[in-house]
Parts: sequence; C-alpha cells; structure tokens
Amino acid sequence: MSQDIYARMRETVLDALRTLAPDLPDDIAARVEVTPTRDPAHGDMATNAALVSAKAARQAPAKIAAGLVAALSLRPEVAEAAAAGPGFVNLRLDPAAFRDLLPGILLAGEQYGDSPLGRGARVNVEYVSANPTGPMHIGHCRGAVVGDALANLLAKAGFDVTKEYYINDAGNQVAALAWATYWRYLQAVGTSLTEDEYAAQVPGGLQYRGDYLIPPAQELLRLHGDSLAGPGKGIAPVEQWLDLVRDFTIDAMMRQVRDDLALLGVNQAVFSSERALVATGVVDRVIAGLEADGLIYQGVLEPPKGKTPDDWEPREQTLFRATQFGDDVDRPLRKSDGSNTYFANDIAYHADKVLRGFPTLIDVWGADHGGYVSRMKSAVKAVSGGKATLDIVLCQIVHIMRGGEPVRMSKRAGTFVTLRDLLEEVGRDAVRFTMLTRKSDAQMEFDLDQAVAQTRENPVFYVQYAHARCRSVLRSAANSFPAQALTPAELATVSLDSLTAEADLVLMRRLASWPRTVEAAAIAREPHRIAFFLYDLAADFHMLWNRGRDDAELRFIQADRPAETLARLALVAATAATIRSGLAVMGVTPVEEMR
Repeated sequence: MSQDIYARMRETVLDALRTLAPDLPDDIAARVEVTPTRDPAHGDMATNAALVSAKAARQAPAKIAAGLVAALSLRPEVAEAAAAGPGFVNLRLDPAAFRDLLPGILLAGEQYGDSPLGRGARVNVEYVSANPTGPMHIGHCRGAVVGDALANLLAKAGFDVTKEYYINDAGNQVAALAWATYWRYLQAVGTSLTEDEYAAQVPGGLQYRGDYLIPPAQELLRLHGDSLAGPGKGIAPVEQWLDLVRDFTIDAMMRQVRDDLALLGVNQAVFSSERALVATGVVDRVIAGLEADGLIYQGVLEPPKGKTPDDWEPREQTLFRATQFGDDVDRPLRKSDGSNTYFANDIAYHADKVLRGFPTLIDVWGADHGGYVSRMKSAVKAVSGGKATLDIVLCQIVHIMRGGEPVRMSKRAGTFVTLRDLLEEVGRDAVRFTMLTRKSDAQMEFDLDQAVAQTRENPVFYVQYAHARCRSVLRSAANSFPAQALTPAELATVSLDSLTAEADLVLMRRLASWPRTVEAAAIAREPHRIAFFLYDLAADFHMLWNRGRDDAELRFIQADRPAETLARLALVAATAATIRSGLAVMGVTPVEEMR
C-alpha cells in the first residue's frame, strides 16, 4: 500500500471517474490531481477531475462533479464530498483514514516518505565547484547546503544520485594562485624583495594575499628547500617552478576544501578536474563533434545590447550555434589568441557527464552566474542530441548579521567570512537548517543571534526541540509502563480509536502530507520545502503538547488510561520518525534531549 494518502485517493477518484467516463484517454487521466485544500474549512483534499475530463467526456464539469460526489460519498474513507467551484470536488476524510497511516509510519521509521518517483533514474548534482584559490567562504556555503540537501532529497524520492564537485583548476586564476603561493615561499626562504616589488613582476598583479597560503608555502620549503628560488632568493624562471607550485597549491587547497565541506556535512563522491579534461583532449573532441554536426562556424557577433564598450570591435570568432537550441545569441568558443573560452571547457565537462550515463544534470550556481543559464542549457541539448536535461538552481547572496548589523567574522582570510568561522560560531546544524529556510534564489540574512537562540524564532531549535520532546515522552513512558514493550513494531499494533481530538487530527494530517511533500519538493528542485514542512510539523506537535497541559485527556501519558496512552505514544513515535526522516534530508542531527 502506498504511503501517500493523496496518491491513494487519486486512484480512488480515477476509479470513480472511469465509471462516469469509461473511454477517458490516458493523457487526460494523467492530469487528474488530488491536492491539499488551501483552507482546511473546505476539507482535507480537492480534485480537479471533473474539470480536466469534461471536454473529453463531452459532459459539463458540474455534471461530472455531481457524479463524483455521489460515488465518492459511498467510500468508507470519505466522510464528506462536495462540489466546489467550476468542476472541483472537495473531500473530507474520515479520521480513521489518517489514523490508519500511523502503523505504516512506525514500521517505516526514517524511511517514511521514501518514494519510487525516480525509478532509479541517474541524476548528477554538481555543487560548490569553487575555484581552488582559497578557503571555503560564506558565498560557497549556501550552494553547498542547497546542493547537498537537494541530492539527499532526490535520493529519498527514488533517484540514483551522484554528488559531484567540478574543480576549476585550469586558466588564469590558478596561475595567479601559484604566483601568490610562490611569494609566500620566497618570504619563507628569506627573499629581499618587498611585496610591491614582487607584485610588479607578477602577470596581472598579486591577486591572492591571504595567510592561508603560508602553510603550503612552508611545506614547499620543507620539501624543496630554497631550490625553487632564484639567485639572491629572487624569482626563478617560471618554467622551473610554476607548474610544480600550481599543482602543489591546488592539491593543498582542495584538501582544505574537502575538510571544510566535511565539517559542514558535505561529502561529494566525485571530483572532476577541468585541467584533466583539457589535458586528455576531451574539450577538443567535443568541439570537433559539434563542428562535425555543423554547430560551429566562424562569424562576427552583434555588439552588446545597450552601451557598446569602448574596447569592443567586430571580429571573426569561433561561434557555437546556441540560438538553434533556445539561447538568445550564439556563443564564442575560442578567444582571439586561439585558446578555448571557459564556455568551451564547460560544454566539454557537461558532455562528459552525459557520456558517463547521466540523462539528468543539476547544477547549483551562485546567482551571479544567472546570465550563463541559457547558453549552458543550449549546450547540453546540443551535445546530448536532446536526450539529456540540465536544471540549474541559483543561490542568492547571504548577509551575516548580528544585532541587526552586518558582521565581518573572518579570522584567517582577512577579506571574507570563511565557512569554518561560521561553523565555529553557530554549529553545523544551525548553518544547514538556516540556509534552507528561504528559497535559494531569494537573498538571505543569516542572523547569528537567532541561529543560537532557544526560541520559536530559531527554526532549527524549534524542530530539534520537538524531536527531543517526543523522545522525552517515550523515555518517560518506558518508566511508567515497564512491562509494556514500546518499540515501533509494538506501537504499530495498538488501537488508535481514541485519537479523536482536533489537535490529534491536525498532527496526523500533517504526517500524512510528508510523502507528497518529498515528491513535490524533488520535482521542483526546492529543498527549502522540507524545512518549511518540519517547522509546521513541529508547531503542530508543540500545540498538542501545550493543549495537554490544560486538558488532562490530551496528555501523552495517563497512568489510569493505558489504552489511550499507547495510542498517543504511537502518535508521538510516528511524529519523531517523520522529523528524523526530514532532518536526514537536510543533513541535520535529530536531538535526543535539549540541554
């Protein structure tokens, strides 16, 4: 039996509809939905069955709705069915329909909400993918959390998910990083150069000056002594040190990146190197394939819209026919010096993912890359022959606040807030949960005071407190009923008929919506919906807890009413299991007790 009560009711509605319209086409049946009502006063669920089937059935929506009302009213799980608006039917279920879900929740435990939606289809979720030029900072944190939670969510929804990091280790940025590390190395060997004198000799200037480059520079000194330095400890010819220092520094930075991400609870399975794609000829082969398909040509682009830059000039370039796949302009693949553009390398990387057997690609990017979306989607269509899809999730900037004012927290980097600093300040759970309390493309203010506050306004505390309360109730019950086994399997067998209070039903209705929430969030690529669900579930549970303080019949443990107590313990245990199920998607720890 499906865990999703909405899916089960949809099948019930379809059975009734096919009786009224026996020849209903499959494509029309696929559009039938059963969804929660916006206003609980209108019932538990609503269906659009009459509206979407009317034309194909050659009947008025109102007539089909009336037939559905009559048929559904006969179902034992339906307490009330009523026509609403132009072709909708509202349904109020018998409370027993919700009570009957609890045993399944208890037996499923944290697996409650697992869905067959994805049917094992392979999905590649690539996120973070920062240039390996320094420590992880707050700008990377949101994308890391969103990408990781999205990957967890898709796995729960039945997809075969690979978590991936793309190392941007080719091009000018990593060359600049090598020069910056070399400067720290020269300092370590005792150069007489000043920083300004050194910077004047660096192509493009000295771009990275953080203290985080001192440890790799000192390790270079330990391994190589002063052999990498020039005469008088000046700059040696670049061919003697640049490749070595670049590779060494990239490795050191990526070790630090992995360590920082692990502190955040992010552990990606695959790390792909841009430089390896170039070195092994993948980029050239992909470009050659596009050329063979007639998708590359030599041409001159129109000037940029708006004010034309002073340095812009019409010149012939190697262009990809991006407009053929939905982009608004064709895109350059090679620079004037003949080297590949970043876009060319990115096309090859996505083509490589398709060749590795991923029909669905998801990239999590910073919002500053929003202008890159259409060209990348067009490229994936081209290299896959339209067989692969690319979804892109954009993450807006996060502002760190304390006392209503912006905060500069960095201790190590000097110019930005590091991820490690943030984790040390408020902890992993608070960071991960808070990052998911807003839709990813909405700007966020991360309030440090709120993140550690033990109040309802702190969502991670509020949800973890609900779980801790559940566990506290179950521990107390074990002491009060030492002869009674209170395992989930035992609680799944108790009578639930006493769960009739409205607060009980509110909580059970919320529990019933978890499987549907998982599927809807996975389809929309919106893991923040999980945070919203958990906050609402916690609120429902806390409300029931508080009602029990005023009404003895709503208390979880009643020594003189063992049957009623066991029913409430089943509800409490099901709530705890659902909270753990949701927190696992978010990568947040369920707390056993609050201190």
